[in-house]
Amino acid sequence: MKHLDEKYQDILLDILHNGVEKEDRTGTGTLSVFGKQFRHNMADGFPLLTTKKMAWKVMVTELLWFLRGDTNIKWLVENKCNIWNGDAYKKYADIECNPPHDHSLSKNEFIDKIKTDDDFANMWGELGPVYGKQWRDWDGRQKRDGSYDMSLDQIANLIFQLKRNPDSRRLMVSAWNVGELSEMTLPPCHYGFQCYVREGKYLSLMWNQRSVDTFLGLPFNIASYGLLLEILAKEVGMIPDQLIGNFGDVHLYSNHIEQAREQLTRVPFKLSTLVINDEFWNPDTSFLSQIDHIQPDDFYIKKYESHARIKAPLSN
Repeated sequence: MKHLDEKYQDILLDILHNGVEKEDRTGTGTLSVFGKQFRHNMADGFPLLTTKKMAWKVMVTELLWFLRGDTNIKWLVENKCNIWNGDAYKKYADIECNPPHDHSLSKNEFIDKIKTDDDFANMWGELGPVYGKQWRDWDGRQKRDGSYDMSLDQIANLIFQLKRNPDSRRLMVSAWNVGELSEMTLPPCHYGFQCYVREGKYLSLMWNQRSVDTFLGLPFNIASYGLLLEILAKEVGMIPDQLIGNFGDVHLYSNHIEQAREQLTRVPFKLSTLVINDEFWNPDTSFLSQIDHIQPDDFYIKKYESHARIKAPLSN
């Protein structure tokens, strides 16, 4: 059985050997292949790559942001997660600063103002109806009479169905809301996932992704959906089983080629295990009812051993 990192390295090799050159919206250029699948047995360890050091807390913060239903970067930057900063700043620059104004902010000034000015953050930190909105509030979860429609809170409905109807073939969550794509700063790359229960107690998760930044994004996606699977399994009293990813355009940016080659030279370490510190969680209420109080530090990886980080620029 191949190690998690070896499966990931196989994807890097395939792109380097068989990828075709393609242009992209960022202007960076890519090597690309189409149609890949990634599988991991959660019993083999938590799926956090070891052939480069991963920014664990950043990934956890983003997933909690999704689950909170949040779509504004303010909470992210307050928790030192900066992966959406470039998209928010690009939107600000395209609208507010085109043509440039004397009062245009640099990116650092923009982020500082997001942290300190609530009115500015409400206007310019908002990314539109991206992942969190679709996961938790597909089409406005409050009815006209103010009652709560759980069917439009896809995560709450998924948990309910896993508990009540685990053999259902409709255990799905979608972020690809075609009626709102034009309002999103960035349409979802990983656009949906499906759960599957085996023997009434083993929970698997399969996610679908249209576009895969293989060097920077894919390791995050694997760990993020691994963590989501662990959270869901804990909530419904099941055992995490198979984690599966289906990918469309799988690419390496042209300025990630040498970094990928370096990672291919590295031998993996043993995978670690996830620890969830739920000491202060209320056992009588649901995970989602407490989501605004749950913090990234409640999740950590025990005895994580990895190679050093490999720096690479993010294309926005």
